[in-house]
Amino acid sequence: MKRAFLFPGQGAQVVGMGKDIYEKYEEARSIYEKASQIAKMDIAKICFEGPEEELRKTENTQLAILTTSLAILEILKKEGVTAQIATGLSLGEYGALISADMISFEDGIKLIQKRGYYM
Repeated sequence: MKRAFLFPGQGAQVVGMGKDIYEKYEEARSIYEKASQIAKMDIAKICFEGPEEELRKTENTQLAILTTSLAILEILKKEGVTAQIATGLSLGEYGALISADMISFEDGIKLIQKRGYYM
């Protein structure tokens, strides 16, 4: 069976997103921690606690969605779930590029941080 990953774009955010996987999987915690170190901000706190006004700010939303998507991807990899193709909706294109090893995790986080700021 062939499988594809579709990464979400801005607008998919909700306060609390990713908290369940963060609490359950070390791999997810690691992704949030790495992304937070690179971005120099607590992405997990914004995702899990908001407030909604902070999460809705483009510079926060984009990092939050990308980090959550990559945390889920990491868990799927751990479970042996792979895809033959990856695509994304606007912001989600960066998640797809990272999942396909076209850009590094670190570069993807840096790009999205700048993208969110400039938008």
